[in-house]
Amino acid sequence: MYEHFFQCPYCWETISMLLDSSVSQQTYVEDCEVCCNPIQVSPQFENLELIGFEVVNIEQ
Repeated sequence: MYEHFFQCPYCWETISMLLDSSVSQQTYVEDCEVCCNPIQVSPQFENLELIGFEVVNIEQ
């Protein structure tokens, strides 16, 4: 597992998520732990290292 800190695209608070580094590319939805809005999370890993990370406000 890999802990990553980023800003919520809704409330702009810094939050962290545990990411599964055993899956090289994934996309899923998680709720912000501060404002509870849904965030689309798309991490990319190579050799268990985070090489890309994107979060998207899905209620545009």
